[in-house]
Amino acid sequence: MDFVHALLVFLHIVGAAAIVGGWLATFKTPTVGKFQWYGAITQLVTGLLLVGLAEMGPDPVNHAKIAVKLLLGIGVFVAALIGRRKIAKGEAVSTGLAHAVGGLGLIAIAVAVFWR
Repeated sequence: MDFVHALLVFLHIVGAAAIVGGWLATFKTPTVGKFQWYGAITQLVTGLLLVGLAEMGPDPVNHAKIAVKLLLGIGVFVAALIGRRKIAKGEAVSTGLAHAVGGLGLIAIAVAVFWR
């Protein structure tokens, strides 16, 4: 079980790196890259699996923190989905939408680190 937990944490961090790294890489000409989209999916799935593992453990889970992280994760996912659909249609991605993906991802990282 420790290996599964470590693997999920690793993938969760890789997803966060894809979201924020993709955002920083395209900061001057904002868009939503496909790795940001993959990162958003990875973050959402691994986050839910990590909460499931935490619920099975002996320690109590901070449900308020999980709710905030889930809302941020859904926000990143939806913004990335809209951005990728615009790109698929050949439309331009608005600056606000592109920055929402990276900004919300960065806020989610801050919540994970600073909220104990």
